[in-house]
Amino acid sequence: MKIFRLPDLGEGLQEAEIIEWHVAIGDEVQVDQPLVSVETAKAIVDIPAPYSGRIAKLFGKHGEIVHLGAPLVGYEGAGDEDSGTVVGEVQVGRQVVAEEATALAHGAAGIKAMPAVRALARRLDIDLTMVTPSGLDGLITAADVQRVAKLLAEVGPLEILRGVRRAMAHNMTLARSEIVPATIMDDADIHAWGPDSDITIRLVRAMVAGCRAEPALNAWYDGHAIGRRVLKKIDVGIAMDTPDGLFVPVLRDVGKRDAADLRRGLDAMRADVKARKIPPEELRGNTITLSNFGMIAGKYSAPVVMPPTVAILGAGRISDQVLALAGVPAVHRVMPLSLTFDHRAVNGGEAGRFLAAAIADLEAAT
Repeated sequence: MKIFRLPDLGEGLQEAEIIEWHVAIGDEVQVDQPLVSVETAKAIVDIPAPYSGRIAKLFGKHGEIVHLGAPLVGYEGAGDEDSGTVVGEVQVGRQVVAEEATALAHGAAGIKAMPAVRALARRLDIDLTMVTPSGLDGLITAADVQRVAKLLAEVGPLEILRGVRRAMAHNMTLARSEIVPATIMDDADIHAWGPDSDITIRLVRAMVAGCRAEPALNAWYDGHAIGRRVLKKIDVGIAMDTPDGLFVPVLRDVGKRDAADLRRGLDAMRADVKARKIPPEELRGNTITLSNFGMIAGKYSAPVVMPPTVAILGAGRISDQVLALAGVPAVHRVMPLSLTFDHRAVNGGEAGRFLAAAIADLEAAT
């Protein structure tokens, strides 16, 4: 049997979820004929046949995750097939080892459980970091594991994250492990805005003003080299909430585009995201990020910086507030702002100057 494996789909993608098979066992297929549709963290991709032949086996069912290089399709004919057998002789040990309660090599520090309890947790598919110990000196007992297993059975099955949500989980873990975040917050008085002001485009323009005042926030940080690349072109990633998860398409070279052009570009990206047809290259390479979460709810936040970028600006819900202007109370429209930055590459002064410039641009009438 000749095996066709999941090819490199680009963008560093390591896995894909099978959405739909377009062929069946026994089918004769031709080169470039669609074999299967898969969903990656970026988009839904049709994988074509690499060569002609008869299908002998399909590896994986609808909804299954396939990793890069894993078998995908088997063709009739000679070829390599990994049987999965063990090479060599399996040695059986005869030494009896007394059990001791040991701390886990992973998870929270100090978690202790006997080997038999750890085996029970594996059999019941229980993560020991979720278990509250009741034994002496913080020891997790079999009863503790069984209690958690019963609780999880009552609340229902685990929902495995797929596609975009799975990628988001990986990315947030990466950000948590690599970024040293700090957040500053302030308000912009936008009372001077006209009734038809485009909020998102005004925010993009304000970010351009911030980057020009303090270029250090429009940068990529290299944690291995302990260095940063301050970038001239401003490519803003726009966080978009969808039922499938979070997408961050990129508005390119925003410092050289007018408001109408930016709006057309944003609308086109939004339509592509909704249809899940956005090209992967439109989801990479941003130099700074905008999250306009206030369109849904919330005033302030600590938005997450994704490496290698060093800053993200969050805009909260606009509301009417009483302000003291020249000693006199007045009701004005106010936009709350939250700027998170990677403190390895950006200091507080740089972040403050960026936010001050962005606020000054937002408070202008036009």
